[in-house]
Amino acid sequence: MTNEEYQQAVEWLFVQAPNYQIEGKKAYKPGLENITKLCEFFGNPQEKIRTVHIGGTNGKGSTSNLLASVLQEAGYKTGLYNSPHLIDFTERIKINGRNCSREFVYGFIQKLKSLPTDIRPSFFEFTTVMAFEYFYQNNVDVAIIEVGLGGRLDSTNIIRPEVSAITNVALDHQNILGDTVEAIAMEKAGIIKNQTPVICGDENPAVKAIVEQKAMQMDAPLIDATLISTNLTSDLAGNYQKKNIKVTLALVEELRKIGYHIQPEHLETGMMNVQRNTGFTGRWFIFSDNPLTVCDTAHNQAGLTEVFSQLNSMERHKHIVLGFVNDKKIDEVLRILPQNATYYFVKPDIERGRNPLEYRDMLESAKINYRIFQNVQEGYNAALQNVRPEEMIFIGGSNFVVGDFLQKNLQK
Repeated sequence: MTNEEYQQAVEWLFVQAPNYQIEGKKAYKPGLENITKLCEFFGNPQEKIRTVHIGGTNGKGSTSNLLASVLQEAGYKTGLYNSPHLIDFTERIKINGRNCSREFVYGFIQKLKSLPTDIRPSFFEFTTVMAFEYFYQNNVDVAIIEVGLGGRLDSTNIIRPEVSAITNVALDHQNILGDTVEAIAMEKAGIIKNQTPVICGDENPAVKAIVEQKAMQMDAPLIDATLISTNLTSDLAGNYQKKNIKVTLALVEELRKIGYHIQPEHLETGMMNVQRNTGFTGRWFIFSDNPLTVCDTAHNQAGLTEVFSQLNSMERHKHIVLGFVNDKKIDEVLRILPQNATYYFVKPDIERGRNPLEYRDMLESAKINYRIFQNVQEGYNAALQNVRPEEMIFIGGSNFVVGDFLQKNLQK
């Protein structure tokens, strides 16, 4: 298999299978019927591996990587399934921090062409069964599975995990999951399984009540991670990671109860070496110290509120490169923008990427200092030209903005 053959195979997958990340709601296939048929076709690999299921609006990616790092330090061969990828497709499926092989991806995509005609998987359904099969073939000790979107109807919900977690619930993907936090919480709580411990990391009483009610229905032990007190820190530098650390600690405790051997030193070392152990990036990721350049994939109001709060706490002028996808409520984001900043609004390089010219009226009303660019790199280059040594650059607003930026600049 050549590199060109691999790229062609992945491009074929993007074109053939409906992809929510690119196309939005029209590509979303809710329900487990399709993934059930797909897994059966491949011999139900998800039933042959031990799993942990992690959902939530924000923090599920960080929490899954925190847990993976701890388990790796404890000596467990750990599978990790995250989405979306930032640079290369293989980032979605890892074992002990190593991306799945391109050869495996190429070979598995070929099998898609022999699927029965009654199975028409979405992009995410296909990558989910690909992850299950990769973990099974490679005999992982445990696989950490991050929910794609929602929970109840997400294709990852076919698994029967040893423990689950819901990091938090906030408004996001309202066009699919519902218009209220309560409605979205119902969807997230759909991952709770019968007599399977579930961790809740949300402080909102309304969310807690919904998760608690579902846990009672399923006779599932419920652990409130917000009650945990800890001084543990992580190399994941965002202030918001304190909440994810608590969820991770609760997950570790439940795994210990069922026989996992995880010592205090595994916890401490795992927490402090997440980026080295799992290759995780994009969450308050310090790309450069000179000038200070940070990127973060926070992309909904709750996540951006946390990130912008941290930016506001930094007493230096900011050059902020922001871009969004079509379904984001930009007016809500503009209301919480950091002060003391110059803005560079950009269009992410995907079909769903929103052209800043479309919301120029809102930018005018916001009375901010801004310029508009047609791609991320142009916006970043302008910020780089304008930034002074004592100032900083921030890149964010969308996974795809950060992905575009890292793809162009990480290897330079």
